[in-house]
This record gives sequence, structure tokens and C-alpha cells, in this order.
Amino acid sequence: MSKSGLPHFLIGSEGGESRELDDKDMRNISGPYGEDEEEDQAEGQIVVGICSMMKKSNSKPMTEIMERLCKFEYITVVIFSEEVILHEPVEKWPLCDCLISFHSKGFPLDKAVGYAKLRNPLLINDLNMQYFIQDRREVYRILQEEGIDLPRYAVLNRDPDRPEECNLVESEDHVEVNGEVFHKPFVEKPVSAEDHNVYIYYPTSAGGGSQRLFRKIGSRSSVYSPESTVRKTGSYIYEEFMPTDGTDVKVYTVGPDYAHAEARKSPALDGKVERDSEGKEIRYPVMLTAMEKLVARKVCLAFKQTVCGFDLLRANGHSFVCDVNGFSFVKNSMKYYDDCAKVLGNMVMRELAPQFHIPWSIPMEAEDIPIVPTTSGTMMELRCVIAVIRHGDRTPKQKMKMEVRNALFFELFEKYGGYKSGKLKLKKPKQLQEVLDIARQLLAELVLHNDCEIEEKKSKLEQLKTVLEMYGHFSGINRKVQLTYLPNGQPKASSEEEDTLKEGPSLLLVLKWGGELTPAGRVQAEELGRAFRCMYPGGQGDYAGFPGCGLLRLHSTYRHDLKIYASDEGRVQMTAAAFAKGLLALEGELTPILVQMVKSANMNGLLDSDSDSLTDCQQRVKARLHEIMQKNKDFSEEDYNKLAPTGSPSLVNSMRVIVNPVKTCDQVHTLIKSLTCQICKRLEDPKSADLQLYHSETLELMLQRWSKLERDFRMKNCRYDISKIPDIYDCVKYDTQHNSSLSLEDTLELFRLSRALADIIIPQEYGITKAEKLDIASAYCLPLVKKIQLDLQRTHEDEAVNKLHPLYSRGVMSPGRHVRTRLYFTSESHVHSLLSIFRYGGLLDEQKDEQWKQAMDYLSAVTELNYMTQIVIMLYEDNNKDPSSEERFHVELHFSPGVKGCKDEDNAPMGFGFRPASSENHEKQTNQGSLEDLSQDEPDRAVLTEPINIQRKSPLIRNRKAGSMEALSESNTSSRGLAYRLLPSSSRQSPEIKPSGLELLSMPPVKRFSVSYARHPTNGFEGCSLVPSIYPLETLHNSLSLKQVDEFLTVLCKNGSQAQFKRLKSLSAMFESHSQPSIDVDSQETPVSTPVQLNQPTAKPIWYTGEPSSTVSSSGPSSPSVAESSSNFGFNE
Repeated sequence: MSKSGLPHFLIGSEGGESRELDDKDMRNISGPYGEDEEEDQAEGQIVVGICSMMKKSNSKPMTEIMERLCKFEYITVVIFSEEVILHEPVEKWPLCDCLISFHSKGFPLDKAVGYAKLRNPLLINDLNMQYFIQDRREVYRILQEEGIDLPRYAVLNRDPDRPEECNLVESEDHVEVNGEVFHKPFVEKPVSAEDHNVYIYYPTSAGGGSQRLFRKIGSRSSVYSPESTVRKTGSYIYEEFMPTDGTDVKVYTVGPDYAHAEARKSPALDGKVERDSEGKEIRYPVMLTAMEKLVARKVCLAFKQTVCGFDLLRANGHSFVCDVNGFSFVKNSMKYYDDCAKVLGNMVMRELAPQFHIPWSIPMEAEDIPIVPTTSGTMMELRCVIAVIRHGDRTPKQKMKMEVRNALFFELFEKYGGYKSGKLKLKKPKQLQEVLDIARQLLAELVLHNDCEIEEKKSKLEQLKTVLEMYGHFSGINRKVQLTYLPNGQPKASSEEEDTLKEGPSLLLVLKWGGELTPAGRVQAEELGRAFRCMYPGGQGDYAGFPGCGLLRLHSTYRHDLKIYASDEGRVQMTAAAFAKGLLALEGELTPILVQMVKSANMNGLLDSDSDSLTDCQQRVKARLHEIMQKNKDFSEEDYNKLAPTGSPSLVNSMRVIVNPVKTCDQVHTLIKSLTCQICKRLEDPKSADLQLYHSETLELMLQRWSKLERDFRMKNCRYDISKIPDIYDCVKYDTQHNSSLSLEDTLELFRLSRALADIIIPQEYGITKAEKLDIASAYCLPLVKKIQLDLQRTHEDEAVNKLHPLYSRGVMSPGRHVRTRLYFTSESHVHSLLSIFRYGGLLDEQKDEQWKQAMDYLSAVTELNYMTQIVIMLYEDNNKDPSSEERFHVELHFSPGVKGCKDEDNAPMGFGFRPASSENHEKQTNQGSLEDLSQDEPDRAVLTEPINIQRKSPLIRNRKAGSMEALSESNTSSRGLAYRLLPSSSRQSPEIKPSGLELLSMPPVKRFSVSYARHPTNGFEGCSLVPSIYPLETLHNSLSLKQVDEFLTVLCKNGSQAQFKRLKSLSAMFESHSQPSIDVDSQETPVSTPVQLNQPTAKPIWYTGEPSSTVSSSGPSSPSVAESSSNFGFNE
């Protein structure tokens, strides 16, 4: 922004004369220009003085923020040297128009107050109030006057003039201070805020003694002492100890409307400072509740400190302020540095620009209001973003089933409450250890008694033992055991088990392992989070340094109501955490982000599905698929009608590749055998014996993976188990992408054939006809659909979530505005099901709606819903329309098929871009040169394999001419004449229905971003095939009304509930539950079976929690409550 391009960054001279002269000259320079009408002349400079001890002035946060502040064209920063501050009279201090001055050890606050009286600069932090901040008694007094919650406390003043304030009676387990009793544990704080020696005294029942807190020294912040008696000299505040979850929340305000919050491990916990790999103290990201945001505002205004840090304790559902530190910056957060400089710079300009005759018209928060041009050219405000996202790249999932009848397994089943629902999930280390102990015990018994009947199971027990012993330690994220009660044993032998049937009940034990999020998956999720920011308008300035600042500032200025949900699968939770890290520009490890930010939504099937308990419809569909795919002849016309009744091009193409299903399966089996032979040969070769594969896999583990598939795929009766096809495709996709360095022969042919088979089996397992697809979809994601409907409904209701209290919203341009974001991370089944609901549920009529027909054609051509698939719903409000009008709220539906698969760029179906403009604007746009000659692009322009070329060829430059900031992705630039031409070529010449996503509104004042990946770091990895890039979002429809969507979802939920009710009634009375929450012994007191909820649409869903908005329970969801029978989710959901 600066004219010279260099920051105005000066150190004040010791004498001050030269500085004074410069300033006067500057004032004089600004005079004549003020009278002159010429607007392009230079204006005067506003000088911001930094007056603090050198240690603070030269600190990294101060330097980072001041460098950014200097980018404001009319602001110059001057740092007062410590020599001048300590030894020169204030008359000789440098002049400034705005003063940032704050007390720290050794700072002469009296002189700073004198300087402020002499020069009268604009004060960022009031100086007189800083005397109060040095005394904890005054801090507590002010907090109390403001009505801010603080712990119950009493002051012990050891002042000879005021003996009545010094009554202390000490007992073994409590103290009495001036008549107020404090039972241990209690806290003893020196009244001087500069004294950090705070003691916590413990009761004898907990071992007595005290924890002594102090300023961090190396990696310690407190130490335990056996001393149990309180200090007898000095004045102290005694207060109740607040039981937090072991974290303290630090809040940093920059003005009353902005706060950054982070948690750190409480120093009282064990005194060890948690540090990350770079040696920095680990800080956890925190979302403040609406009440906490109000507290931040009150603290900032009451102490008159624009930049102010304070400490919050979260305990018993309330937040208490326990310390106010005055001026303090966040450490190591680039996002905070950007925001802080921007807020301070705007504040200075707003206050001082008029008297300097500087043309400054940007109100403080104009760009933070989420207003965007709609596709028809009007302006609308973004109100809600809902996204359902599949997890990132993972290691191959592996599964083993065995029927068990041993009493030890039944005892374990009973111990963890398996009989309540007939199902049990064991994921915790202690539980898995018990399963491992049983396996070891049974194997030991087998050695002693060579019992033939059990001998059959020996290999299974050994596999159970081997898998549970992998890694040498347990992590619930890697492995889980599911037990299902079978009243009459297994109905028939599966492909793996061909034992003679036995009478009596048994347990089906399913062991699952693998399926962990890979490093590539983490990068994908983080990058997508980063790109996702660009969907939020506002704040994207050159100054900000990276796109998507609008969201970040929106989030910190209290206008963003964000919740992130994830199913209980480890890979899904880690994807959610990595996405949150990218979305909110968080730093550090994923675990703290996961604990603080991601809600586990494993209740009532919101995001989890029990894939082992299929509906009747699914059983029938699987049987039909099995039957069609077992025919040893070429697909006939009848087979095409049976298998692809919807005529989907992706299915038809795959069937053409396969021709004869059995012969293709023969080829696949032969190729797998070839692959296992090659791996065996590699193992024998001493050179490759210690070869490390991707994600620490060994050749032995790789061989185990493929050998198991080879055995399981071809059954003993020489028929093929087609349910293994997804696993084969999964493995070959993984090895093609991550282990291509092995250069195994024929992997690409195996990839091609297994992909063709998987492209039929996977989507068709969710239903073959439209009716089946809908039936299965509602069984999977009815709770999620209900939740999405409530998210949309509640956005336009007037609720208190994350808004500022009207009483405190003076001076805030738009206190009521907030954007609600709900992110749901889940697995493939939910993404398939939700998409089926939108496609086949009857949202729109394809015959009457051209855009919807094009969207349906596009979706039919998509072959795979890969990792990071996204379904995004955006809700806008048009404030110019009547509140009761259908046109007031407008819904857009977007979709991306996720990560690009190997070798499929050439055949990738093309959508119509993100938020394409409506047809009436097309001709205007063409004239402005935004399209130029794009309609004449050559059809063979397949540059997608080279990300660098795309950027050269992408029409970014043309777009900018049209006044738009939309960054186009590679898929928008490629031609639509490849494998799937969705429109006849003649239609490309007609501007009315031009399919390109390039037509953009030319509205220079509002900059637009699309979620484009062409410029994202992931593309840099493509060359070494580590992290494939992600397809950009494509708009399926952008002119739906909220009423339309709401009515559609209502009908759907009603029909789904009825179908579910019938289904549940037909199940046995003993185990009604179709889809059961996981039994989490630690966090669930009362497991509830699902039908209670599904039969009564009016009951609160059992994932309802009464927590205040934006708080995250670190122990997972709170216990379900069925007693309440309101039709709403909690207002905070």
C-alpha cells in the first residue's frame, strides 16, 4: 500500500529535536495539499509511537504487527528507545499522533502519563488504568462492578492501618478469611499482579501439600511442595479453586469487537510445559461462546485497553475471569498478526484521518460483512454454509470375520453391555487388550489339546492375535473389534467360513484394521480447508497476504458460528481436525485441534453407519448384483437394463470395459496372483528385504494384504466373492499412488479392470433402481437430512447464538449478522446416500429445469465419489426482499467428486464451474472480454496432467479484466468435448445456455473467489504422486428457494421415518435396533436404542447436547437424554 513500497519504520532519536522538526515539516507539508483540490498529491503522515521497554518493543509479535501496520499508506511507526524513556525528560521524547504505551517491569509509567498529558496523542491503551491492572484487588473490583463472573474470593490485607481486613483463621482443610470460609483446594494469589507466585493448596484427602505456580522457567511452570500451611507475610487474595478440564483459556482482544482465544495446558496440572516439535508451548484452538465474547467486550471497555489479554477458567458450564494482564499479544500466529494490524490501522485512520485531511472512507468493518453478488446480479448476504465431506486418503481397510462360541467372548460381550442392543464395538486400548488376552489364551489351549474342531479356527485366532499385536501398542484409531449376537448362530457359511452349522447362539466377531488417514490425506484435508475459506466473501485484500481472510476475520470478530462434526472413525476425525487447521489457519499438531474443535457425532447414526447390519433392501440388491456378476457370458441388453436402469454413462462405460464379468474376474484373480508372486520374489531378494514402503508399511505386510485378497476373492466353489472387489480396487489404488516406486508389473491393468468392476459394484450397492437408491439412502442418512433441515431453518430465526448482545452492539456496524457453518465429516456411505437423496428424491423436475438436467447429466458421468468428496449447501439472504417473500432466502447446491484418481483426468466429466452467472448476463460478459475466444478452444486441449501448464493457459488474466477475482481451476479450462460431452457441440455457440463456468459478473467493488486448486501447494506434489489435487466445486443449482428445499426435506424425512418404522417393526423384539451408537463406557451412562428416536420425529435427537454454542466437550458427546420432547435440536446446534 505504501507509495515507496518500504515501511515507514523509525527509531525515535534520543534528543528528540530532529524528530520534532521532521514532524512539524510533515504537518506543514500537509497544509497546502489540504487546500488544493488535487487528490493525487501526497498527504501527511500519522505517526504511531511505541513507548515500552526495549524487550517488549523488539519482541517478535510487536515487530510482526508493526511491519504490517506500516503497510498502511499514511501510517509511520516510531519506536521510542529505552534510553530516551528512562533518562530523558518527556519534553524531549519523540512526537507522535497516536501512542501505544504499556507498563512492564522497570517501565516509568508516571513519565508516560506525563507525556500523554503534554502531547495529548490518541491512546490505544489508557495509561491511568494500567495502575489498576498492577493490583489484583483493583482488577477484581472492576470485574465485579461490570457484572463479570469471577471465582468466589476474599482479600487478606496485611495493612497495620486496617486491622479489620486481616482476620485469618487456618484449619487443616480450610481457611477463614475475614469471615469467608474457603475449603481446600483453594488458590492464594499475591495482591501485586507483578508477583506470579500463586499457590494452590490441596486437601489432606488428596494427599495435602501445595502446587506452586511461577513464571515459566524452561519447561516448568509450577512445582509441587509438601507445605500445606498458607503464607504468613504479605497481602493475598484467597479464592475458590475452579475444576477445569486441565486447560486455561487465554483471550486476546484487539478492540471490543475482536478476540483471539487459545487454550494451553493449565500450569496447575503437572507444571510441565507442553512443547511442540519446534519447542513452542502447545496452544489449543478455542471457540468462544456468545457469553464469553460479551465478557471479552466488557473487559476491553472496562479497563480501556484496546489490546488486552485476560484469562478465562471454564468450569461447571460457566466461564470465570481470573486474571487481566493488560497489553499482550498472541505469539506465533500469522493470522492474528494480520488481523491485529488491520484492526489497529483502521482504528487509527478512523480517529485521525479527518484532522489530517487524509481521504479515508473505509468504515472499520465494511469488508467483513458477508455480502456477495448473486448469479442474477443482485447483492445477497451469505448466512449459512453446510458441507458434508468424505474423509481423506487412507491406508487400505482390512477386515476379518469369525464366528466365536467360547464362553470368554460371551463374558466380554456381557461386561460391556452388548446384550442391551445385540451389538458391541470395542476400540479402547483396555478393551482390545482383553480381546488379545482371550486370543492368546485360546491359542495356548490349542497347543495343549489338539482339538480338531477348534483347529479350523486356529488360523483366524492367529490372525486376530497378529493384528492386535501390530505396532507394539494400542491406538483405538487403528483397530476395532465388533461383536454381534447371533441367536441361532450364523445363518449360512460365508465365503470365508464353510464350517458345519452348529446349534445355539454365537457371536460374530469382526476385526477391522487399517484405514488410517495417510500423510497425503492430512495434506488434502488441510488444503481443502484453506481453499474453503475463499467461499466466504469479504476481507480478501492484497494486504492480507493470502486468500480467504474474510472467513478468518469473520471468525474472530464473533460473526462466525462454526461447528464441526465427525463420525467416530479415526480417519474421519483426523480429516476434520486437519480441515479445521487449514480453514482457521491454526498451527501445531492435530490432536489438540481434534480435542477442542471436533464434536464426535456417533449418536443415532448422524454420521456413522453400521455397515455390517444391512437393510432388507440392501440384502436384495447385493444378491441381485451377485447374480448378474456371476454370469459367464457377455453382458446382454437385458443385463444393461437390469444393472443400469438409470442409464448412467459411468455405469454403461464400465460395463463396456468389462464385457464378460466372470472372465474379467478371472483376469483380476490372475493379476493378483502375479502380484503376490512378484512381492514374494522381492522378499527373497536381500536388496529389498528392508525396503520401507509408504506410511511405514513393509513388504511382508503388503504381501499379507494381497495374499488375503487372493484367497478370499476366489471361493472354494470357484465362484467369485464380488463383495471383495471394492477392497481389491482400494488396495491397487493405494499401491498405484503410493508404492509405484516398486515398479510391479501389470498393476495398471489390475487398476483398470478392478476400477471398472468397482465403478459398478460400489454405487449399485446403494441401490440399483431409483426407488431402491432412495430407500437405502434414507436408511443411512435420515438423521443427517433432518439435521441439515434444522441448520437451514434456524439460520433465519432470531436466535442468540454468537451474536453480540444488543446492549453492547453500539458502534458495531452489523451486530446481528453472523454466518452459521456446519461441517459434517463422514464416510463413503453417507456421501453416496445424501447425493442419492438430492438426485432421486424429486427436488426438481429435470424436464422443466435445464440447469438441473445438466447437473444430473454431470453427476451420472461421475464414476467415483473419491476421498474429500464434498456436498455443499449455501444459504443467502436478500435483505431487499420482503421477509415473508419466497425470494428472501436463496439456496445454492454445489458438489465436488473429491480427489483426482490415477490416470482419469482425460475422461473426467466437466461441470459448469462454481457459481456460474445466469444466462441474462452472458452477452454482457462476452462483450467485456471475459470470455474472449474460449468457445473456440480446441477439443484436444488435455493439459490436466501438467499442473504448471494449466496455470499458464488458465484464463485468469482475462477474468481479472472483467473485474472479477475468481481463480479458475484446471477443470474449468479443459474442453468439454472429451469422454463426456454433456451438451451437443452446437449449443456451445449459443450464449443463452453456454455451459462454461467462466461467465462472471463484472462487479469490481466485490471480489469473488472460487474454490480453486490450481494454485494450491498440493499440486506441487503431483509429480511424485504423493498428493493428488482435488476437483473444484461445481454448482449443481444456484436458484433454489429455501421454501422449496425445506418442503423437499420435510417430505423426505416423513417418508423416511415411515419406512424406517416399518423396517424396525419387522425386526425381532429382542434386538429392535437397526443402527446402534457405539458403546462408549467412559462417556455414556445410558445407551439408548435408536427406534425410540426414529419412531417419534418430535423427540430431540440423542446427539442433542445442552452445551452453550461453540463449546466442545473433550470427552465426546454428553449423555443422551430422551426425556425431552421438543421438536428442536438445542438452539446451539
